[in-house]
Amino acid sequence: MLFIPQKQDLPIILIVDDEAINRIILSEAVQDLGKLVEAETGEQALELADKLRPKVVLLDIDLPGIDGFEVCRRLKTNPSTSECAVVFVTSHSESSYEYHSLSQGGIDFIGKPIDLGLCRLRVKNQLILQQRTEALQVAKDDLHELVTQVPVFISCWSKKLENLFSNDFGGDWFGINAKAMTDQPMQHVFPASLYNLIQEKIQEGLPLGTFTVYMPERPNDIEYAQVYLTARRMQEEEIGFLLTLVDVTSVRRAKHDLMLEKERLKVTLNSIGDAVIATDTDGRVTFMNPIAERMTGMRSKEAEGEHIESVMNLCDADSKKPGINPIMLALQEKRIVAMALNSQLTAKSGEVYRVEDSAAPIRDDEGNIIGAIIVFHDVSESIAMAVKMSYLANHDQLTDLPNRILLHDRLGQACKQANSMGRQVAVFLIDVDHFKYLNDSLGHHHGDLIIKQVAKRLESLVDASATLARIGGDEFVLVVPGIRNSGIVDSIATAIVKEMADPFIIEAQEYRLSVSVGISLNPTDADDEESLMRHADVAMYRAKQEGRNRYCYFSEELEAKLLQRHNVELILRAAISNDALEVHYQPQIELNSGRIIGAEALVRLRDDKGGLISPIHFIPLAEETGLITQLGLQVMRKACMAASNWQQQGFDIRVSVNIAAKQFVESSLSDDVARLLEETKLSATQLELEVTESALMDNFEETQNILTNLVEMGVSIAIDDFGTGYSSLSYMKAFPINVLKIDQSFVRDMLLDKQSLDIVKTIAYLASSLGLTLIGEGIEEEQQKLALMDLNCELGQGYLFSKPLPLESFDKLLLAGQV
Repeated sequence: MLFIPQKQDLPIILIVDDEAINRIILSEAVQDLGKLVEAETGEQALELADKLRPKVVLLDIDLPGIDGFEVCRRLKTNPSTSECAVVFVTSHSESSYEYHSLSQGGIDFIGKPIDLGLCRLRVKNQLILQQRTEALQVAKDDLHELVTQVPVFISCWSKKLENLFSNDFGGDWFGINAKAMTDQPMQHVFPASLYNLIQEKIQEGLPLGTFTVYMPERPNDIEYAQVYLTARRMQEEEIGFLLTLVDVTSVRRAKHDLMLEKERLKVTLNSIGDAVIATDTDGRVTFMNPIAERMTGMRSKEAEGEHIESVMNLCDADSKKPGINPIMLALQEKRIVAMALNSQLTAKSGEVYRVEDSAAPIRDDEGNIIGAIIVFHDVSESIAMAVKMSYLANHDQLTDLPNRILLHDRLGQACKQANSMGRQVAVFLIDVDHFKYLNDSLGHHHGDLIIKQVAKRLESLVDASATLARIGGDEFVLVVPGIRNSGIVDSIATAIVKEMADPFIIEAQEYRLSVSVGISLNPTDADDEESLMRHADVAMYRAKQEGRNRYCYFSEELEAKLLQRHNVELILRAAISNDALEVHYQPQIELNSGRIIGAEALVRLRDDKGGLISPIHFIPLAEETGLITQLGLQVMRKACMAASNWQQQGFDIRVSVNIAAKQFVESSLSDDVARLLEETKLSATQLELEVTESALMDNFEETQNILTNLVEMGVSIAIDDFGTGYSSLSYMKAFPINVLKIDQSFVRDMLLDKQSLDIVKTIAYLASSLGLTLIGEGIEEEQQKLALMDLNCELGQGYLFSKPLPLESFDKLLLAGQV
């Protein structure tokens, strides 16, 4: 075939001769040229030929029955064998025989005796001719099939422009099929617009080649055609023309529609009030409309090919931290991406815009992403107006302080947050004493100036977490969230009253004022904002009734607590000053053996009557008053002395001492520990310092340095109440920790609460994975001990073994050997 060559079978050669010797000779001559078949008679030859269809027949003339001439005639008249090449083989040399052979359809003549070489050559030539004839026919058929099926008009024309050939066998182009078109003049076939253009080019000697023609006649709705016209030449003489036509109507119409759509889109994008930027898949700019040019400060040609992040300088409006451009997110995540809130765009000129909107990937017809587009607009004025309106709606115009509306919102949020954190919110209602008299006598202008100064003084007393609001002519409300202890409330109230006692200078005149302050607490006094405000108002009037220039609490119980706190502070200071703090020791037990291997040192404080004051009352107080460092050093000294004595008596007992968070602020902690170890002659390996997770996180780097120094001395570090604080693996990795202590709240509930048990299991697994010693705190039941042992917890402490004991009692327990 013309396009796909096929494997050829060996040609069949039929040898017909009644004499065996001749057949042998002929077979010898052509044996390698094909597959040989022999016949002795004419009838036998015809039968084999009809069945096998040989390519060449070597035919003897003199045959019994039907002679060779008749065999040849029948082969040529049979459609199945008419194409075979008949070569006569005979001993006759007369010209009449040769003539008769050729007239019957023979194509060659071989005389006897047979020349083997000549015979082989003639047969080979006939086979080659047969192959070429067949290949030519196949190529012709292929070419006919090709020109029939291609959607192109192919035609051949004479020099006079008469049709010689056309592949439009169905008349699809001009309503005339190929057969009827033959010999027709071109002007009778083509529409005038096409014919005139072709004739003009030929007659005027214009370049032929390729051109497009518009046919208003629209034959078969063909409006535009691509013309390919070439001259046919033979021996340098022009003999005609080869002309092909391609229907490009749909392409031209599509291009026209696309151009119109493109122009319409361009006009739209250039006319809208939003900025539009398009990019390719790498985020490089391919289009910008005029609004985008103005807001970025770059011309479209200047920005084209540049990365979007170099064209759009985006950052957070508050932090100024650069952010990833939404177009890049849209390309990466293959979705529509809204621009980050509070986004700011800085133009090349330095002009700043607040912008918002979104970006989206651009997809082709098959859904493949071919780029992205971002649409954004300037919201600077809107945001500024919204901020201004919100500010005016929520702030007092005279003092710029929050008004009742904003106060209500802040107070509600503070109460919710405090309740979730287990803390309190304090509300201070502040009223200027006798302000009405002052305002009436001096005038409203002076009164406003005084109120402004009062506001400034109050603002100077509060931190950023508090809210100071003006709710009336001379009334202010201070909301302080996150109160941990009542002492802070007392301090703030005292500061307010004291600050207002200083004289006010208004236009060179001195005025003395005082305030009455009412205080209510959430959740002690009330659970909601309205009740808190009402209770603070009641307390404020109580302060006025008691003589003004003072503060009062709504809750008398709180006043009692403050008095109690004051008494405890006096006792604590005296105990520290007189070295009267007591240290009790709770044994730490090896759970498998029951052997005492350590003791936790716990500080105790006695009141004037000899009773013990709970640590929950004086430990937080020590932290608030700055006494915790002195308390901690005193406890550590006594604990180290006790452990040193145990060591001298032959007891290998390690003592654990709690370190408060504020002790880590003191950079001298490492030096203090080293000094106490040397002073008490205690080995560093016998001292363990217990710290809470929150204490570790207050000052990360400083704490890390302190712990590293302590561990290098040989001191062991334990995490106390593990699981109740940050429980972060990052600090477990960063800090040199030796021991984990399971908080007693988990141990207490582990047999009844599956969640607590799961937490204990997790802590045990973590300790095992990190190679840390595990201590269970608060063990009160045998089942708790057994459960911890099942989790490979080595050590434990709790009332099941012993409560914290005075030193003398603990010494007796050591002598007994086991608990």
